[in-house]
Order: sequence, then structure tokens, then C-alpha cells
Amino acid sequence: MTRILIVTPILGLLFTVSLFAQDTLSVEEALTIGLENNYSIRIAGNDSDIAENNFTLGNAGFLPTLTASGSRSYSIQDSRQEFAQGGIPDNTTKNAKSNSTSANASLNWTVFDGFRMFTTYEKLNDLKALGEEQFRLTLENTVASIIGAYYNIIRQQKIYDVLNSTVEVSEQRINIAETRKDLGSGSEYDLLQARADLNADKAAVIRQEVQLNSAKILLNELLSREIHTEFAVRQAIPVEDDLEYSELLQKAIQNNKELTVARINRRVAGLEIKELQGERFPELDLNAGYNYSRNESGAGFIELNQSDGFNYGLTARLNIFDGFNTERQIDNARIRHKNRDLAIEEQALRVEAGLTAEFKNYLNSLELVKLESENLIYAEQSLEIALERFKLGTINSIELREVQRTLISAESRLIQAQFEAKLAETELQRISGQLTQNNQP
Repeated sequence: MTRILIVTPILGLLFTVSLFAQDTLSVEEALTIGLENNYSIRIAGNDSDIAENNFTLGNAGFLPTLTASGSRSYSIQDSRQEFAQGGIPDNTTKNAKSNSTSANASLNWTVFDGFRMFTTYEKLNDLKALGEEQFRLTLENTVASIIGAYYNIIRQQKIYDVLNSTVEVSEQRINIAETRKDLGSGSEYDLLQARADLNADKAAVIRQEVQLNSAKILLNELLSREIHTEFAVRQAIPVEDDLEYSELLQKAIQNNKELTVARINRRVAGLEIKELQGERFPELDLNAGYNYSRNESGAGFIELNQSDGFNYGLTARLNIFDGFNTERQIDNARIRHKNRDLAIEEQALRVEAGLTAEFKNYLNSLELVKLESENLIYAEQSLEIALERFKLGTINSIELREVQRTLISAESRLIQAQFEAKLAETELQRISGQLTQNNQP
């Protein structure tokens, strides 16, 4: 079926099974599960199969129709017959049984309908292609959603790890504050402040755990599996850094799924005009049939009446005048065709605008990754120095806490920049029609 033909190469493209721990889910494995189970993909695949099933000669009107019917009925009647002519005796019958049998078969074949059947067949083919493209569009959007949800889990996990490491630093800070207090070089205030900050850091970890669990639930939902399924994810967020705008734009004009759907809809609208124009031509039907009838009666003069035979002929129809409805329908179809032209232009502009904005976001995100990577190195070095100075008593708790916050902020910004760069890369591939193709190993 259509769905199998489309999904198979994509599974080959995306499925690269890793030998990591069993509970570690890779993005390739997530996509494989999603392509097999996601409800939206399965529904779209079924709709595509319906469009494919509709693409037949019979549905277009090329083939004849043949029907057959038969019946058998019984009756019991009382009858009294009195005749005006004296030579015929009156007749009275009680409980007279009679039965009737009939059967017929009829053939009807439209041999000419103004070429509409040819146009209809071509339109059914385009509707089949439309169903396939709409399935691919659903597939593409779902893949993008799964990728985004997967890397969002990595983002939330990284932030969770950052906050956990902050808790460790805060615990170390308490140890230092207690030691300094015992030695007389510290104060109760510094110790209390360190303990308060530790509780705040632990609360932040708890809140972040909620965000992480919600992100995992969302991915399980997209994969159409049990919501509470436990799994771990990889920690890296790989981003392609060599995408070219001109190449992406060229591929988007050729392969963008929304644009392809708009083009097919325009072809369908053009064929609808031709179908309606066929109403102006005469229609010629060939018809033939066979009839059989048998009646048996227990009353009356005729006890048996039986007949059978064939019939055949031609029927011609011509729409001479229908209140200008055909012309009105043709005019409306032409307007719809113009709207499809406008829809293509609108979609092409939307594709270019979306690609341009997303590519700018992509470049900015890559630049931010570089900057925030440097900032993180500086922040980590600053924390090491601050802890040593705090041990020596050259800085106070407030200053150390500020250095901690700077490190948290630097790590969070780097994670966010990596995540945004990945989302931008994914969206660029989606817009250019490459998300599920052209990267096969």
C-alpha cells in the first residue's frame, strides 16, 4: 500500500540501532517507533489508502453496471365471478392458491459522456497523488515534532544536571562556611545564608524535575506508547553547521510539501472545469436486459402465464437548457482555479519568508553556541577561583553566590542556544522537504 511504500525508505534512512544501554532511547529509535505507532501518521496513511482505492476505471465511469433481481410471491384468495353472458357459468372459488415468479438482469453502459470519464480518471489520479502528499506532510510534521520533543528532553535533562551540580557546589559552600565558623574566621550569617541558598537550589531541582517529566510524557504521547514508559536519552545535541541558504531555497521551491499540495489542488481545480464542460455534450448509454415472469393461479381462466425474453437499445441525452446552471458552475470552477493559483503564490511566498527567517535564526543560534561555549569556560574558571577565595575569606557569601548564578546562567544559555540551533536546523530541513529524505547513509 502507499503508506508502506513511503515509510519503508524513511525507516531505512532514520533507523541506525545503537548498542547503548537498553533503556537509552536514541532519536533514531524514537523516530522509528513514532513512524510505526503515531496515530496521526496512521490516520493519514489510511486516508491515503482510500484515495488510492478510489483510483479505478469503474469509479471514473468507464465500466458498465450489471444488476440482477428476482422475486417469488404466494397468495391465497377467495373469488366469485358472475358473467353477463348466459353461456358462461358463474364461478366461485375458495382458498385458491396462486404464485408469481419473476427475474431480470439489466446492463447499462455509458459509452460516451462528453469525455468526462477521461477527465474524472485523471482527477482521481491527482487525488491519489494528493493523498500521498498529505500523508508525507503529516509524516514530515510528526518527525519534526518528535525531533523537537526528543531534544527538548535533552535540554531539560542538561538543565537538571546543571542544577544538581549547583546543589553540590552549595553543599561544598556550607562545609567551607562551617569550617570557617569553627575556626573563628566565619560568621553565623554566612552559614545561614549558605543553607538558605542550598534549599533554594534543591527547590529549583524539584521544579526542573517536573519539567523533565512533562517533556518525557510529551514524547511518549507522540510515539503513541504508554505515557509512563521510562527511558533515558543521549546527552548530545548535534547540529549541522554547513547549511546553505540558496540550496535550501531551491529545494524548498521544488520539494516543500505544502507547496506540492497546493500545486496538486490547482490541477484538480482545472480538471473540475473540464468535467463541467463535458455537460455540454450529449451522453449515450447502451442498455440491455433479460426478463423472466411466471404466474400460476388456482382461480380464473388462465392457470399459467409465463414469458421471458431479451431487450436492448440505446439511450441518448442532451442537456439543452438547465437554467444556465452549467455555465454558472463552470464560472465558479474557473474562479476556484484562480484561487488555487493565488494559493500557490501565497504558499511560495510563505515558504520563502519562513525559510529566510528560520535561516537567520539558525545562523544566530550557531553564533550564540560559540559565544556561550566561551562564556561557560570563563564562568567555570571564575567559580573555581571564587571557591578558593571563599575558603581564604577574601570574598563573602553574596559574592560567591553571584558567581554561582553566573555559571548557572552561562550553562543554561548554552543549552538553550544548542536547542534553538537544532530546532532551526530541523525546521529548515522540513521547509526544504529534506527532513525525511536525501540523508540516507
